[in-house]
Amino acid sequence: MNAALSLDEEQRAKGLATHSSGNHAQALARAAKILGVKSYIVMPRTAPEIKKRGVRGYGGEIFECEPNLQSREETLAEVIRKTGATEIHPFNNYDVMEGQATAAKELFADVRELDAIMVPVGGGGMLSGTALAAKFFSPKTKVIAGEPAGSDDAFRSLKSGKIEPAQSQSIADGLLTSLGDKAFPIIKENVHEIITVSDAEIIAAMRLVWERVKIVIEPSSAVPLAALIKEKDRFKGQCVGIILSGGNVDLEKVLKLMIKED
Repeated sequence: MNAALSLDEEQRAKGLATHSSGNHAQALARAAKILGVKSYIVMPRTAPEIKKRGVRGYGGEIFECEPNLQSREETLAEVIRKTGATEIHPFNNYDVMEGQATAAKELFADVRELDAIMVPVGGGGMLSGTALAAKFFSPKTKVIAGEPAGSDDAFRSLKSGKIEPAQSQSIADGLLTSLGDKAFPIIKENVHEIITVSDAEIIAAMRLVWERVKIVIEPSSAVPLAALIKEKDRFKGQCVGIILSGGNVDLEKVLKLMIKED
C-alpha cells in the first residue's frame, strides 16, 4: 500500500476509498486502520460475506453496489464526492501493481530457473506486476495467467489487442472485472498466454489444494492451478511457479458447489 503511506495531512483527515470484491478491500481497510484514517469501501452486493466481515473488522465502511464495473465506479465516485477521500484503485494503480509484483520477485529469489509462472487475472494488477517482475528478475520465465471461462475478457483482450468488456459468470468472484488501461499495455507486451478454465475445473483445483496441501484458498486463487492441471501434458517436465492470491472462502456456498460436482 505504497500509495496509502504517502498521504498528506488533508488526505489523512478525509480517508481512503476504493472499490473491490474483497481482497484489496480488506488490505486497504487494514492499511487505513494502521494509519489511523477512515476507509470507505465499495463492494458488490454479491461479494462473499466473509470478505465483508473482514472489511468491517478492520474498520472499513462498506457501500454496496451492483456486481458490475460501471456500478462500482459510479458508486465510488459518489462516495468520494461526499467524503473527499483519496482513491486507491484496486488494480489500475502503478503503486498497487508494484506492490503485487513483490510476490513474484520473492518467488524468483527462492526458486531459480522457473520455466513459467502462473497467476490469476481479473483487473490485471497482479498479472502486470508479475510480468514486470519476470521481465527484470527472470526474463526467461514465461508469464501465464489463468482466467474463468465465464469472465474471459482478458483472454479476449489479448487476442483482439484492445480491452474487451467483462462478464460476471463465475464462482471466482475476485476476478470478475475488466482489465485496467494501465495494466493492459504491460500485459499485452509481456504475458505469454491466458488459459481459461471452467468453474468445475476451478472447484477441483481448489479442492486439491485443500486436501493435499492443507491450506485454504478461495476460488479465484485456484484459477491458475486449474489452468496448469487443464494443460498439464504440455507443462510436463517444466518447473512452474504458481502464486496463490487469497483465502477468503464463503464456505457454505463453496461446499454446496463441491457437493453438486460430486
